[in-house]
Amino acid sequence: MTVTDVRKDPQSRTLTLEAEFDASAERIWQLWADPRQLERWWGPPTYPATVDAHDLRPGGRVEYHMTGPEGDQPRGFWEVDEVQPPHQLVFRDGFANEDGTPNNELPMTTVRVSIQEIGGGRTRMSIETKFPTVEAMEQLAAMGVEEGMTQAIGQIDTILDREADAR
Repeated sequence: MTVTDVRKDPQSRTLTLEAEFDASAERIWQLWADPRQLERWWGPPTYPATVDAHDLRPGGRVEYHMTGPEGDQPRGFWEVDEVQPPHQLVFRDGFANEDGTPNNELPMTTVRVSIQEIGGGRTRMSIETKFPTVEAMEQLAAMGVEEGMTQAIGQIDTILDREADAR
């Protein structure tokens, strides 16, 4: 499992997942920057993602949907705030209605991705999700956000292993 640490802090309203990979920071960045690679891991295995729009620059928007085992297709989007390849990405993550408009019944979070090489050909990725309120944090926790993120990130090693095997 690639996830090395999960920290929940109700006082700061944050959930932080850290993971380490046998890859360069640039390679880990590509998992975010390339929509086809993002589809290979964004979302838990039972809810694979399809990226419908991918404009990864400040002011840009990423739109996606996931397809569940029963055929349901929850939608989401990112409003991109900061992009500093290959080390940092900041976006607001929201749920969307079928027509792509924001679903204001569910909270929007701010996500800060940090990617740093730690030596020995390894890279640490930290994903900090900040919730607008403690209630929003509890609501999304009840929906399985932590488990879903952990499962999604857990798929990255398989992607990297397949590439190593192909060499």
